[in-house]
Amino acid sequence: MLDKFVDEGPKNFVLDLSQIDFVDSSGLGALVQIAKKLQNASGTLQIVTNPRVTQTVKLVRLEQFLSLQTSVDVALENLKKT
Repeated sequence: MLDKFVDEGPKNFVLDLSQIDFVDSSGLGALVQIAKKLQNASGTLQIVTNPRVTQTVKLVRLEQFLSLQTSVDVALENLKKT
């Protein structure tokens, strides 16, 4: 579903996952796919997480690729810098 927004919408996104309790491999795969698509379009994906989601992302060593943020405000500030 986000693919449509990436194709038709702005090239910079903030995705708020702070209320998510669990992300599995398919969810991580979708995040990577969207992040790659945005990078190819000269955009960026800022992902707001909580400690559980961050732990899962770090477990599979994607924290360097996915731009994890602690709050929406921090994510929006990072978008202003790009």
